[in-house]
Amino acid sequence: MKKTILALAFMAVAMVSCQDKTKEKVGDATEAVGTEIEQKVDTISEKVDTAIDTAQAKAGEALEKGAKKMDEAADKMKEAAKK
Repeated sequence: MKKTILALAFMAVAMVSCQDKTKEKVGDATEAVGTEIEQKVDTISEKVDTAIDTAQAKAGEALEKGAKKMDEAADKMKEAAKK
């Protein structure tokens, strides 16, 4: 009977110890995943910012070209109206 009680006590201690190790491993894994997600989000946000900046620059250039063409067309119309 004493051996059975000691065996059960040993098993209980072993299970509690294993649970603590498992909790530590889960905690470490959770931190690692959290860090990795933060890094990926930062990388994605940098790429999105770069894409937005590029799109804004291209749109600005297109608007400038359009404005120049409009000015040229307006000048041509003024000259045509003078004739």
